[in-house]
Amino acid sequence: MLFGLDGVEIGLIIVFLTLFSAILSGFPVAFAIGGAGVISFFIIAALDSAGLLIHQAIDTGSEAYRALVATGVREDTISIFRYPDLPRYAMPVFERGWEMALDRNVSFIVNRINERVIAGASIETLLAVLMFVMMGIVLERSKIANDLLTTMARVFGPLPGGLAVSIVVVGAFLAASTGIVGATVVTMGLLALPTMLRNNYSPELATGVIAASGTLGQIIPPSIVIVLLGTLAGDLYATAQEDRAQLAGCTDALTLLGEPAVVSVGTLFQAALLPGILLAGLYALYAFGFAMFRPQSAPPVQLEGGGGEPVTRGEAFTWYLGVPALLIVGTIVLGQVGLVGSQSTQIDSYSDSGQMASLRTNVSPECQASMIDLHGQEAWDTAVAEQQAIDEAGGVEQSHRLSPEEIEEARAAKIANAAPIGTGLAVIAVILGIVLAWARAVSPSSDPKPLLIGAGGIVLGLLVDVLFIQPNTSPMATVLMMLIPWAISFWAAGKAAGRLSQNDLIRVVFPPLVLIVAVLGSILGGITNPTPAAALGAAGAIMLAAYRKLNEEGRSPKIILMSTFAVAIMILIGMNFDLRVGTEGAGADTWIAFMVAQAAYLYALFGLLFACYVLYKAGVLTPAVRETAKVTSMVFTILVASQLLNLVVISFGGEHYIQSFLQSFDDEHKVFLIVMLVLFILGFVLDFLEIIYIVVPIVGPVIYGGSFDPKWVTIMIAVNLQTSFLTPPFGFALFYLRGVAPSSVTTGHIYRGVIPFVLIQVAGLALLWFAPGIVTIVPDLIPN
Repeated sequence: MLFGLDGVEIGLIIVFLTLFSAILSGFPVAFAIGGAGVISFFIIAALDSAGLLIHQAIDTGSEAYRALVATGVREDTISIFRYPDLPRYAMPVFERGWEMALDRNVSFIVNRINERVIAGASIETLLAVLMFVMMGIVLERSKIANDLLTTMARVFGPLPGGLAVSIVVVGAFLAASTGIVGATVVTMGLLALPTMLRNNYSPELATGVIAASGTLGQIIPPSIVIVLLGTLAGDLYATAQEDRAQLAGCTDALTLLGEPAVVSVGTLFQAALLPGILLAGLYALYAFGFAMFRPQSAPPVQLEGGGGEPVTRGEAFTWYLGVPALLIVGTIVLGQVGLVGSQSTQIDSYSDSGQMASLRTNVSPECQASMIDLHGQEAWDTAVAEQQAIDEAGGVEQSHRLSPEEIEEARAAKIANAAPIGTGLAVIAVILGIVLAWARAVSPSSDPKPLLIGAGGIVLGLLVDVLFIQPNTSPMATVLMMLIPWAISFWAAGKAAGRLSQNDLIRVVFPPLVLIVAVLGSILGGITNPTPAAALGAAGAIMLAAYRKLNEEGRSPKIILMSTFAVAIMILIGMNFDLRVGTEGAGADTWIAFMVAQAAYLYALFGLLFACYVLYKAGVLTPAVRETAKVTSMVFTILVASQLLNLVVISFGGEHYIQSFLQSFDDEHKVFLIVMLVLFILGFVLDFLEIIYIVVPIVGPVIYGGSFDPKWVTIMIAVNLQTSFLTPPFGFALFYLRGVAPSSVTTGHIYRGVIPFVLIQVAGLALLWFAPGIVTIVPDLIPN
């Protein structure tokens, strides 16, 4: 053996040395990866043909091997790492020659490109990357990020360490809108670092908080890292759990787990929300604590501008916080007691199937033992009792088509049990109430009559709903009865919006906040998947940028505002009307609603095209589209190139070798710690794209094939990579910041400044390790 190493080990070393050399050469990384795969393959093939690479394989025909199998050990669990004393024999690393391996690689890469890039199931999810990149670049190019930073600095600046806290807040905003680490770090480095240094902030704190906040895009949804990890995690988890079920003697993963082996990008967004907010909160807490102990290095700063009408603390608490909290909590309480809820009368054509046992019990003894080991004896006994009760009742009730009489009976029951106030109307009332309350908070000295009239319109609408609108009232009749209350309420909301626009904080923060809430809310709430939500975010960012540009030029932004209003009309009509005009029995009200929705759609489309024209004339759209094309083409090219490199590793047995080494450890916690350490080290030299597409597919079948929650595994990987990108001396975020920092800020300042945040990251990882519920609580609360 060459250098005393196994041929597969030498092959892995050649692949990774070639990959690192190609990346460090300065050649475009997307092509460097593919080139590294081709070069390393032919180096390994040449050495193998010369007889220099010898793989020591286990002799499956030996007496010792047969005796081991006779003891009950499964053949697919036997490896040279777990049983190093088994007899071996020498063989080339390419078992059937490198020519056969090359032929298989070429055919596999064509198939994989077709499956994962051109026509695969994951392509729709990957398209969300393009939309999210577009959204973030447009917000950054249109200087909305600059406005956010300036406004937040005015709000938090007077506090000790306030500028640093404002950086964390804006970093979280930009993370939720861009998801690109480099763009966020560079933007905040250019905008915030000079201001912090001019106001006598410590260079260490300034650079540390900017670099750390910039990496929040790795974890706070909609993170591109999570989108890309999610597309892989779903496939890896499903395949690994099927293999695990087969090893456990069960027929499939559903039998073993008691639930489908599925994980989606939307679920991962839910899982990442709380850890992202937690890390941002820890950053802000450190900045505030730093200012408490070293006030001269993080002094309060009173920035010019902002202003607005002075408001007492009592007024601010009452109208900014008290009334909105009362409205939200009150609506939740009314929902719990049944006064607010669904008024839908829609009945499915088929009945629901009867409740099944929590676990399948008609399984083999081997599978039963595995299920008891996984779920516990109590869970198994409960499932057995449930199945026995079902059998005694005649079995599971099967779904069947309902007769007309059964449908009418079910509809009558729904009408009788419907809540007096519909959920949709209650949500609209709460939103309008909050707008009116904030308008009062912004300008307490203004005439309160329009706001009181608007509040009266909201109450009148609720009374009309309770007294006159029934669940079976037609949508057109509902609109006609609610016309006057809605007109009053929206007239007052328009007056309130005029007052809110005079407040810098609300004027600057509210529009991007609404956009982020709309995008994330539609995903986290299970309304839609990430791709349509990303398209909404990209379109909303374009319209926001155009609105800002029109205001800068002194031109009227009414078209943008009316287009936004048209979108709201579409949503309201879609929620209250059945727009399927082609179905049998579609009445005049359905056709009228459809025509109004169609007109609103056409106007919204016109508004979007007009916004694109405004940004094009302003020189914003062209560079944003060009940058989006560059980033997304790089992502997809890396996806293709990484498939080639992975196939090279697979062709000489490298993937199986690594997985056998990891599976040789009996403790899956130890395996996961090893993988996390390797990913952390690789994060110094590889970008997240290379790690996701090259390393994760190799180790994924092991870490996703155990008992860990796949959501927790994925979020731990994302936070680990975020930590790696922050860690001196190789963290990518530090290089981005070094490139835009003034000459007075040294590399030593950046390294010293970021160390506390690295420790915070490590503490966050430890917290997620010992309290995985932080990751799983939101997905458990939100139905998927």
